[in-house]
Amino acid sequence: MSRPYFDPRHLEHFEQVGAHRPELARKFFDYYAAVFGEGALPAREKALIALAVAHAVQCPYCIEAYARESLEKGADAAQMTEAVHVATAIRGGATLVHAMQMRDHVERLGM
Repeated sequence: MSRPYFDPRHLEHFEQVGAHRPELARKFFDYYAAVFGEGALPAREKALIALAVAHAVQCPYCIEAYARESLEKGADAAQMTEAVHVATAIRGGATLVHAMQMRDHVERLGM
């Protein structure tokens, strides 16, 4: 039987990512805790943003973690889906706007 490329158990052991450079991992986890701590945005909105970004960067571990986090913070499936669509629209728009570079190259090359 083949082993899946993304192993769900990795997420359960994420804190071990710093095993060989604990000082760097500690800095990341301190920063992470500060970002997701109390601030101008409520925890639910931060979880929804993280869920949308997770889809945009296509991280299956993050999608799993922030789907759970969004639900735990009180978001529902409709809100989560809408957040993913926002990320999709931004990513799609960012892809399309680069077509302007292509057009400039085509015009400059005269083809």
